[in-house]
Amino acid sequence: QTIAGEHGLDGDGHYNGTSDLQLERMNVYFTHASGDKYVPRAVLV
Repeated sequence: QTIAGEHGLDGDGHYNGTSDLQLERMNVYFTHASGDKYVPRAVLV
């Protein structure tokens, strides 16, 4: 949740941020899925 929040995502995976830089770097941790959502690429433990 921390990483999602830092990238401007809400709990459902929708982007709510205001920074273009966040969107440019979103694909580092997340994949763009259907329904205009972002899903995690991997779970780090």
